[in-house]
Amino acid sequence: MIKIFTIRQILEKHLLPREEFIYGFADLRNIIDESFGNYHYGISIGKKLDDKIVNGIYHGPTLEYYQHYRDINQELALITAAISEDLRKEGIETQCLEPTVTTHELDTVYAKDLTVKVSHKMVATRAGLGWIGKSDLFISNTFGPRLRLVSMLTDVPLKSDAEPVVKSRCGHCKICMNRCPANAINGKTWDVNVKREEFFDAFKCRAKCWEMGQKYLNMDAGVCGICVAVCPFGW
Repeated sequence: MIKIFTIRQILEKHLLPREEFIYGFADLRNIIDESFGNYHYGISIGKKLDDKIVNGIYHGPTLEYYQHYRDINQELALITAAISEDLRKEGIETQCLEPTVTTHELDTVYAKDLTVKVSHKMVATRAGLGWIGKSDLFISNTFGPRLRLVSMLTDVPLKSDAEPVVKSRCGHCKICMNRCPANAINGKTWDVNVKREEFFDAFKCRAKCWEMGQKYLNMDAGVCGICVAVCPFGW
């Protein structure tokens, strides 16, 4: 209990301003890949995206959104590194997972199915922070899909403050499906027993994002974000 209290103190020291962040603890036993050893517990952290910037991509990506997305990823990487260092000083070991994977990694290591060993969305759902939408976005209880996630792993037994979320709360809404320029969404809802490819085509999404980067930004970059902007849970 003392270690959990210490972890909370350190998290809340770094997650400022507090209203722009969410965090939660996840029990990943029997879920996490064995290559992570004894790191069976996760800390999920989410940082809110700027509403004005997100609203600006309702019809397509902007350079401002592209840079904001990258800036938030960098900020989360720096924050988790600082949290990890403070925890280490208290005798608590962690492993930080990068906010996103590189294009090179997607083209090589993850090319077969575009799936990483530990998904930030999986950690966040196990922490009870939200669910996975029809667009494969993480839909948080607090910010909807308008956030970026990062995760940390630890061997300290952590109990979630909320029950893990095991099924979608999107209901009959199909706004993201109707607005997806890639036609990557088929409308089926997620639950823990449904594989991503059953409701979302990540390859179609990725290909269209590169096309959108060329069209809207005139650059070789994979970016869209329309599903983030149109989701009613973020309004």
